[in-house]
Amino acid sequence: MPEQRARKYHQDRVAEALREEIGAMIEGELSDPRISFAYVSQVVLNPGGKSALIYVAVDGGAAEEEQTIEGLMAARGYIRHELLERMGVRHIPDLTFHIDRSEKMKARIDELLGRAHKRQKSVVD
Repeated sequence: MPEQRARKYHQDRVAEALREEIGAMIEGELSDPRISFAYVSQVVLNPGGKSALIYVAVDGGAAEEEQTIEGLMAARGYIRHELLERMGVRHIPDLTFHIDRSEKMKARIDELLGRAHKRQKSVVD
């Protein structure tokens, strides 16, 4: 089966455009008080282009993360309408927002690896 490089390239470009536009909306246009300081870290587009997972990193605790996701899910229709006008495409995928916890997990893994390294160092000495 031949590679679909052009399709993959197109999906990557669409995902990047979605990330930039949604990020700009979160920063300045959405006035919902539930949405705290957040940024779009990644957009995963379904291979068919019908849906997209939007990963949002929120600066704050679990309660702020939950409220931010609720606010973004409530503003989904507005976001899709604005994307349709800005991007000039026929179809905007269905948007689903999720919390991106990769940075927190990375920090925790680094902390645990540092502890293990200190233990090994103290055992050798």
